[in-house]
Amino acid sequence: MQLSEKGPDQPQRLTRPVAGFLAVAVGLLRLVPHPWNFTPSYAMEVFAGARLRSWHAFALPLAIRLVTDVLLLPVHSLATSPGYYLSFLPFAYLGLIVNVLLGMTLRGTQSPWRIGAVAILASEQFFLITNFGAWLGSEMYPHTLQGLITCYAMGIPFFGGTLLSSLAYAGVLFGAHALLTRKQFEPARAAVAIEAS
Repeated sequence: MQLSEKGPDQPQRLTRPVAGFLAVAVGLLRLVPHPWNFTPSYAMEVFAGARLRSWHAFALPLAIRLVTDVLLLPVHSLATSPGYYLSFLPFAYLGLIVNVLLGMTLRGTQSPWRIGAVAILASEQFFLITNFGAWLGSEMYPHTLQGLITCYAMGIPFFGGTLLSSLAYAGVLFGAHALLTRKQFEPARAAVAIEAS
């Protein structure tokens, strides 16, 4: 609901700090041990695009990703070489930017069907971009079409975690935001309705 009479856009402006808080809180869960690819990152990026304005929608997810990547570098270096991990990161950041852009298509909607569809699309594009980066930067796969197909095939078992986490965290973020802002600003909406009548 857009509020426009007699300064009632104040509640609408206050929903953005709530969105920012939720994005940071959920984004930092990436530091907590979790199953492979079951991370809040993808949903948080979509949520930021949907509920934050202009440069904030990009800056907040990028900052969270950068901070958590730095903190997780020693962990990932145990599983892969630091050079491979660093060569993979540009593709992860490209996927992040695409997720924020996808989230922007959800501005002004609370439709669970549209949110779910975009969360699925965000998972798919992230899978395609990052596995391409894994193929390009890895010596595990030959740099041929067959090598690329093999890389994608090897990534399929991890895609389930990506998809489930996107849907689950999108539900948490969008649901919590709707619940918190509705409860917090219901008196303001009632006051606007009285003044307008």
